[in-house]
Amino acid sequence: MAGTPFSGPHGVYRIGDTGEAVAEIIGKLQRLGLLAGGHDVYDEATAHAVRGFQQQRGLMIDGIVGPQTYRAIDDARWRLGDRLLTYVVSHPLTGDDVLALQAKLQELGFAVARIDGIFGPDTQRAVTEFQRNMGLPADGTCGPSTFKALQRIKPMATGGRPDALRASEQVRAAGPRLSGKTVVIDPGHGGFDYGWEGFGLRESDIAYDLAARIEGRLGATGVRAYLSRGRDQGPDELARAAFANETDANLCVSLHTDGSMNPEAQGVATYFYGNDLHGASSSVGEQFAGLVQREIVARTDLLNCRTHAKTWDLLRRTKMPAVRLEIGYVTNPHDSARLADPAFRDVVAEAIVVAIQRVYLPPDQDAATGMLRFGQLTV
Repeated sequence: MAGTPFSGPHGVYRIGDTGEAVAEIIGKLQRLGLLAGGHDVYDEATAHAVRGFQQQRGLMIDGIVGPQTYRAIDDARWRLGDRLLTYVVSHPLTGDDVLALQAKLQELGFAVARIDGIFGPDTQRAVTEFQRNMGLPADGTCGPSTFKALQRIKPMATGGRPDALRASEQVRAAGPRLSGKTVVIDPGHGGFDYGWEGFGLRESDIAYDLAARIEGRLGATGVRAYLSRGRDQGPDELARAAFANETDANLCVSLHTDGSMNPEAQGVATYFYGNDLHGASSSVGEQFAGLVQREIVARTDLLNCRTHAKTWDLLRRTKMPAVRLEIGYVTNPHDSARLADPAFRDVVAEAIVVAIQRVYLPPDQDAATGMLRFGQLTV
């Protein structure tokens, strides 16, 4: 309808595309100083600007604007003080201004669960506590008077990152036993979205098979394990994150395989939430990612592609520490042959379950990487 404001793209936009959605994307990139004027088509210059933005923001670097990249571009336009910040239950505000607010509150010693750019109940509580301390109306809404107070106050001296210290304490308080804990296992893709395909393998099928193997092993240790999708379902990342949050899980593990146009690309990599913007990261997520990566590398012959920080929706929007695994390349002859072997999948499943256990083991009870076996897990 003519004159109706565009509310955000509902598809995927790439080189050659035109239209109202593309015009809005280009306009926002220009306002961010990432693209010169004079464009009305998604050209190579636009794709280059998008790739630069994605790299800066810890997103998948493909030069394509899908829903997740669009949301990140939209978030980037906000600066602290541009708008009123308050907790909206049905649709929490997101943006760089929220990131800046959370970082400032953390510097001042007010508890923010995680710097993720999402104005949720934890951020509202931190704002309310700050307002009480400053003698302001404690309504949890960040308006002009609260912005001014934030600008006046200098950071307190703290010993390390408060959010990291709180997260570590939560892990310690949970105890070493797996029994009673809750883990969400997220098989990537699904439904009509098969993910990467190669050598007769589909990413969605491998992910679901691995998830079932992990679920069975966790169940045997007394863990409440939930799969984020059924065999023929394919929810988006926002729905998967919402599901994980509804279960109040302790950890979330997202399972994928990788692929490339280059058949020589191979190996395993693990991702956790984090980027350099305002020091945003999940300390326990990073620890968990390292444990998973090392266990898989120690038990298999997959190339070590290391751990990396990303801001993908599932990693950012889950309240619990979450990791995403890319377990081999189905487009590589060696990796695909290994992934096709049920015995190899059992080895990977055991490695992941052992890593979950090791998150909770204190140093004096922990084992060397690759040495702990399923039968030795604490139940």
